[in-house]
Amino acid sequence: MGPHIRHMRHIRRVHVQRVRYVRHCRTALVAALASVLLTPVPAVAATAASPRIPAGATTRRVPADTADWTDWHLRQGATAHHSSSADPTDTVTCQAPQAPDLATRLAQDIQAALSGRDGTVSVAVQDDSGLTCARAGERQYDSASVVKVLIMEGLLRRAEELGRRLSPWEETNVRPMIVSSDNDSAVRLWADLGRTYLTDFLTRVRTTATLLGPGRYWGLTRTTATDQLRLLDVLTNAQSFLRTRAYGLKLLSEVRADQRWGVPAGMPQGLTAHVKNGWLPRATHGWRVHSIGAFTGEGRGYRIVVLSHDNPTMAYGVRTIERIAQAVHRGLGQGRSLGTGQDLTPESAISEESDGSAPYEPLPGWDEPEPDATP
Repeated sequence: MGPHIRHMRHIRRVHVQRVRYVRHCRTALVAALASVLLTPVPAVAATAASPRIPAGATTRRVPADTADWTDWHLRQGATAHHSSSADPTDTVTCQAPQAPDLATRLAQDIQAALSGRDGTVSVAVQDDSGLTCARAGERQYDSASVVKVLIMEGLLRRAEELGRRLSPWEETNVRPMIVSSDNDSAVRLWADLGRTYLTDFLTRVRTTATLLGPGRYWGLTRTTATDQLRLLDVLTNAQSFLRTRAYGLKLLSEVRADQRWGVPAGMPQGLTAHVKNGWLPRATHGWRVHSIGAFTGEGRGYRIVVLSHDNPTMAYGVRTIERIAQAVHRGLGQGRSLGTGQDLTPESAISEESDGSAPYEPLPGWDEPEPDATP
């Protein structure tokens, strides 16, 4: 065999080895990517207090009472989002056929509460007399832990349809999910109910823009203030199809003290607050800080929903919500003895730890690039 032939065979062997190596690497890479994309990233923690924020991310302290954190925000290289923007959907509108003056005054008070506050905020209010208020009610947000109200209502409705009470297993999970915002319990109930049942339940409630989160990511359910008001109505409306609604209201009234910030701020004496909150930072839109609540007692009830994102800290979002809540309670209190400024949650009492309801980083295939989102 001549040297030329031996050289050509050597080149062919090297080429074959390289092709096999490239194919092996390509196969390994595809497998690795599939594993990352198809295997759910743990989105939940054993308790709601478990942080989900990478070290140093979105944890800079900004005073909750700062009227305008635009300068601080711009120093971080981001675009400012003003709650009091010129967007017509961000105008507060209130209607009350029986009390038009009250509606006008309440709209002005809510708008004033938002004056100078940055972030993106939606509001929905309704009372039993027919008064309604709305601000950007159809804007979608990641639900974070407020989706647990939907899970609870779905669980109660399923038991009714089966003609039984909640099972011991169901009770063991639904109570901590609501009272202490336990995420493991939410995971179990979300999986047990299933997407089909929860989707059908949303149809029964007549929500229009709530979309269940992908897979086991219940905290990434997208929802609106208007739809959250509809879900609260399921629990408070005497004509509701949910016969066991009193059980759900009772759980919401027993939410532990450190998770009762938000819409109860400034609540009149003599009322009971049934509340659920969500507090979730992510790589875009900063902190999502939500508070939904129903207020019952003394012959009158009403509901308040405030959803927000683009908050620099959890404390900042909480304070924005509480300013709005104070305005609503003051307007609807109508002579009742109101809470005082002490009802505002002290900044030192706010943990600045995620509720652990969803991953910090964007989820491939679900979260799309958002050019106007804050870091």
